[in-house]
Amino acid sequence: MGSQSLLVLSAPTMMIPSKIAASSLAPPRPRPLGFPRALTITDSVVFRVKSNSARNKLASSIRCALTPALKTTLDKVVTSHKVVLFMKGTKDFPQCGFSQTVVQILKSLNAPFESVNILENELLRQGLKEYSSWPTFPQLYIDGEFFGGCDITVEAYKSGELQEQVEKALCS
Repeated sequence: MGSQSLLVLSAPTMMIPSKIAASSLAPPRPRPLGFPRALTITDSVVFRVKSNSARNKLASSIRCALTPALKTTLDKVVTSHKVVLFMKGTKDFPQCGFSQTVVQILKSLNAPFESVNILENELLRQGLKEYSSWPTFPQLYIDGEFFGGCDITVEAYKSGELQEQVEKALCS
């Protein structure tokens, strides 16, 4: 029986024949909140599938976040400012290292720029991914055109291309 209880303790990491229900091996567990009964090993597989399915449905509904009204608004924002950075946080308080890196680069160039905090609105964040066809943030726009994310901005800064683009935009 001692070896059985050891088997029970390590059951989640061991392969157990599907005919054996976890409830017949393990002592009863407290019910998780939101579920009608404790999950068995086979139930957890079904639950994961259901969760992935629900996540996929949510993701597909968010994928269509670029509404005509949002596209119009984004067009106005990126064309009304010479340099715009869509980022996590603000230029005064970046909330991710990649956003902070791009902010520091732009500040080192003394480039006046607007920042938009994408963390404030999930539809904006998802819509921007479609708008730019770029999946990550930050997203830098120069003179109404998508320039790139953090890696592209860093490389362009190192090569001098970023400074040229910013100066060209500011002079036009």
